[in-house]
Order: sequence, then structure tokens, then C-alpha cells
Amino acid sequence: MAKMWAGRTSGITDSIADDFNSSIHFDYKMYKSDILGSIAHAAMLSKQGIIAESDSEIIINELEKILNELENGSLEFDMQSEDIHMFIEQELTARVGDVGKKLHTARSRNDQVALDIRMHLRTEINEISDLVKALIGAIVNKAEMYKDAIMPGYTHLQRAQPVTFGHHLMAYAFMLLRDLERLADTKKRMNLSPIGCCALAGTTYNTDRYFEAEKLGFDGIVLNSLDGVSDRDFCAELISNLAILMMHLSRFSEEIILWSSWEFKFIELSDNYTTGSSIMPQKKNPDMAELVRGKTGRVYGDLMSILTVLKGLPLAYNKDMQEDKECIFDAVDTVKMCLKVFEPMINTMAVCTDNMLLAASKGFINATDLADYLVKKDLPFRTAYKISGEIVAYCIKENKILETLSLQEYKQFSFLFENDIYTQIDLKACAQKRISEGGTSVESVEKQIDFVRKAVLND
Repeated sequence: MAKMWAGRTSGITDSIADDFNSSIHFDYKMYKSDILGSIAHAAMLSKQGIIAESDSEIIINELEKILNELENGSLEFDMQSEDIHMFIEQELTARVGDVGKKLHTARSRNDQVALDIRMHLRTEINEISDLVKALIGAIVNKAEMYKDAIMPGYTHLQRAQPVTFGHHLMAYAFMLLRDLERLADTKKRMNLSPIGCCALAGTTYNTDRYFEAEKLGFDGIVLNSLDGVSDRDFCAELISNLAILMMHLSRFSEEIILWSSWEFKFIELSDNYTTGSSIMPQKKNPDMAELVRGKTGRVYGDLMSILTVLKGLPLAYNKDMQEDKECIFDAVDTVKMCLKVFEPMINTMAVCTDNMLLAASKGFINATDLADYLVKKDLPFRTAYKISGEIVAYCIKENKILETLSLQEYKQFSFLFENDIYTQIDLKACAQKRISEGGTSVESVEKQIDFVRKAVLND
């Protein structure tokens, strides 16, 4: 079948070339954006007197019917079409004849696809942001429930200092809050209309690009027509943001995987978000968290793909840019899938506070507080640090912990120790004493929870 762009050539291409060139099997996702953009374009053409108002009404009415039919399933996509733009235009022309052929006046597929992908991704950003907010909500709720549950905090995966589970969880809430901010920034930069840039140089018709942009919810227009059709910065920026978001989910997944192991047993995941083994009946595998961790690499690959596609392209439009869609759509779909499973996985997660406290009681994670005790009695910190280290070495040798040493044993290392040492190295007291802004005390965690909740609500 001859193509709608036939003229300079016969418009008849080899079937292999057709398959290679076609993008409808993935760009059909943009059907709604394409139709809404065409409706706005028809309205602008009529407003400017470029086509008759009656023709515009016919085009708009039929486009609305096509949209409804696609959404209710009574019209199916023709996967033999070259792309979604050609499919919509061919369907319109088949229904209203030559009037439909007027729709493409004063635009090109170059600015049309640039418009469609901006509109489509704008919607996707809204959906991803809502999913991130839901996950933040689940994390914050869990943090509030366990704002005073003691667990060991780690550096180098070695037990370091006592923290609360609520404090630990809130670190991920703040990571995700930054992800929300990055998504909003990208959306703001993306929200400029390229329609009217045409193929690359603009048009001789007296169009009103601002009218069309306003009807489609854009904040303004792209001011350079070459940039308008060739810019895909927003795709690279969005995938970069999604890669960072996936990195955060992957870090959280790694901890969930560790925590749910028998070696830690800090949490237990719901049966709904784990799987069993085909041969080992005792197994309860954190497959959802592992898949999130694995799919992070997939989104990283999408980022490298888009950057590599764009790195050597001269202005303006090149067919290479068709490759933007599969990687951005894959990244978006992957992130949405991961967020949809992550939120209920956190919501249904059981927390084993006794195991956390037991782990915290080992590893001398109150040794810093032991040193601080001596510092508050006017001993220089480095001297206090050395004494505390010697006491830890003594405990290891004698198979004791700081809480079980006698006062007499403490006084072997310094005459400054008194009975009040035991209240100062109590794990709950150690956590509660960390009153600095952002610390692990209950009051601090409550402030963090309040901040994040307000930030999400005001977003």
C-alpha cells in the first residue's frame, strides 16, 4: 500500500523495510495525546482562518469518536500502519474524506511526535508521582509505628550505633521525596509546546502557537523551531530521574532482602510478596524485592540507550530519534510496576522488634556513648576514645557486653566511672539522647514524619 507521504517517491517500500521502519507497535501508547493534539490543531487552524470552521468541526467531532472507540475497544489499532500518527490520520480520512486531509496543514510529523511524547510523558510523570507518594505514605506510616523500636545502625555493614527502625525507614522517605522533586522539575522543563515548529523551520501559515499550547495545558512554547523538533533532553532527564528512583528502591530492596533472612530476621514479608522453592519446602524467598533490585539494571540500560542515540545527531530531526520511545516507555513501565508492588509489600511487612533489639545488644554499638560519658567528665575525646576501645577489647576477651561489666571493672580503666554509667549506655537512652536535628530520637523522627507528610500533601 502506498504511504500518505508518497510523491517524491512511489511510497511503496519493501515489506522488510516497512517492518524495520514501523513504530506503531510501541508508539500506539501515545494515541490519546496524538488525538488531543490534533483536536487542538484543528481548532487553531479554524481560529486563524486557515481552514473553514465547518471543516474543523467535522475533523474534531470525528477525532473525538475515534478516541472514544479506541478507549472502549470498538476500534482496534492497525499494526500495519507506519506509526500512530499515520493510523489516526488514515482512519480520519477514511471516514470524512478530503476534509480529513486538511488536518495536517501547518504541521509535520516531526513536531507532531515531539508534541505527543511530551504530552504522554507529562501524564506518566503524574502517575509515577502518585505512586511514589503512596509508597512514601506507607513508609511514613510504618516509621510512625516503630519510631522507638531499637535496631543496630550500620556503617560498612558493621554494627555501629543504635538507631530506631522509624529513623532508618525515614531515610528512604527523604530519598523518595527528592525523587518527587526531580520529577516535578523535569515536568516543568518538559511542559513547553513544540507544535508549530513543523519539519524544522516553522511554517508560512499565520498560525497561533500560543493558542494551541494553552489548549493543551502547556506553560508556553519552544521558541526555536530546530530545537522544538530535535530536543529529547526531557527523555534523557526523565530516564535519569527514574534511574535514581530505581537506585533508591534497589537499596531499600537490598536491606529488605537482608532483614528478611534468618541471619537478621528483623522483618517478615507477607506471603503475598514472597515465593517458595521448587525443591526446598522451608524457603520463603523475597522475590519481589529481588526483582526490583534486578530491574534497576534494566532502567540503567534505558538511560544509556537514550544518551547513546542522541550523542551524535546533527540538527534537526533524524530517524534515529524514533529509538527514544522504546527506552523511555520501558523505563516508565518498569518503574510503575516496581512501585505498584513495593507499596503493599511495605504496608504488609511484619517487624520483629525483639530480634532488632537483641541484635542491637551485641556489637558494642553503645561504645561511642561510653566515650561521650567520659568526655562529659572533662576527659579529652581522643583519650576517652582510647579507653572505650580498651574496654571493648576487654569485653570481647571476657565474653561480656558493656551493660554487664561491674563498676569495679570499669574503674580499672578510669576512676571517672560511676553508677550512672549504666543509664548512659542503655540502648534506648543512647537513641533518645541523639537530639540533634535529623537524629534518631523519637522527637526528631516525629519531626521528620511531620515534614515529609506536609511536603507530600503540598506537592
